[in-house]
Amino acid sequence: MDFTISKEVETLRQEIAAFVNDRIIPLEGDQANYDEHGNIHPDQLEHLRAEAKAQGLWCLQLRPETGGRGLGKMGMAVCYEEMNRSIFGPVVFNSAAPDDGNMMVLEALGTPEQKAKWLAPIVEGKLRSAFAMTEPHPGGGSDPGMMLTRAERQGDHYVVHGHKWFITGAEGAEHFILLARTSDDARRGHTAFLFHKDQPGWEITRRIPIMGPEEHGGHCEIRFDGLKIPVEDVLMEEGRGLKVTQTRLGPARLTHCMRWLGLSKRCLEIATEYAERREGFGQRLIDRESVQLMLGDLAMRIEVGRMLVMKAAWEIDRGNFAKKEISMAKIQVANILHDAADRSIQINGARGYSKDTVLEWIYRYARQARLVDGADEVHKMVLTRDLIANGRDFWKWSVEGE
Repeated sequence: MDFTISKEVETLRQEIAAFVNDRIIPLEGDQANYDEHGNIHPDQLEHLRAEAKAQGLWCLQLRPETGGRGLGKMGMAVCYEEMNRSIFGPVVFNSAAPDDGNMMVLEALGTPEQKAKWLAPIVEGKLRSAFAMTEPHPGGGSDPGMMLTRAERQGDHYVVHGHKWFITGAEGAEHFILLARTSDDARRGHTAFLFHKDQPGWEITRRIPIMGPEEHGGHCEIRFDGLKIPVEDVLMEEGRGLKVTQTRLGPARLTHCMRWLGLSKRCLEIATEYAERREGFGQRLIDRESVQLMLGDLAMRIEVGRMLVMKAAWEIDRGNFAKKEISMAKIQVANILHDAADRSIQINGARGYSKDTVLEWIYRYARQARLVDGADEVHKMVLTRDLIANGRDFWKWSVEGE
């Protein structure tokens, strides 16, 4: 495993770092730059996106023929981490969830006609998208086998009835990817569909209030009551919905981790800067052993997360699914993000609890990390299954030529 990055990736990283430092971070200190849900105000976002496009820092994760820069997953790990030094960063570069994962799955699995209709407008930044999969009890969450939303074939279209919730970005989305059941077959019983917000037969019943700041478009509850979807808007083919889900969610979990590492490092940066200048009882905080232990532990655990993310990215770039590696990275990074925010607030004291820094924003945001795209416990279950199946080979090394 060689995690050396190319000069091109390093150049992109430096350009992103300068853009984030000079153009985005200064906006965080003024509440006028936030929308009502705690994200960057659309007016500011529009200007910054235009600048990012002009500088060639747009959709780096996509192929050049799609409108990107062709970064592999390892290059994305480097650049995404740098983007999310700011809480506003990823959306500026069109690398934020859920558009990020939706664009990559459409690029990988869509037909040329589907890419032109459903993908290109997202790439161009003309509209946003959502991925509708999760259902309230007794429907499917982490277990898609429990899914109750159904799509029935009627001639040249499907008719959808069902109920989804916590659909990220739905209120601001125009293009949707929907997962619904088309049969009771355990392996081929799900199908992925594409639909537009203006198609009749569905509605957003509420934008679900959450404890943290929100992505643009929030987290919504949706009901389908006769939505008609033409057969040409099936992604892949009927019965291949789990393949679509696997293609999308694995890399999407990893890109979450890439971004969360950037936020974790930002927390440590704010804590260290404050500890170096804050004095009490005749001593700087940074000189106290208790503070040094907190900072050193965070730095080490962030680096462990970075290595797990890079290992998973390396596996994907080699053509593997990296299911085990992604689960380990997801658990590690979700937990270090929460702890980095928590301990950085502790070091900053009342300042950290206030809105004078972004620490309280990150802290509220961080709690979701251990839930989204599979709770910690689900990923530990995945790892246990792999351990039981492979025994000592769970830890095997990749061998040259194999």
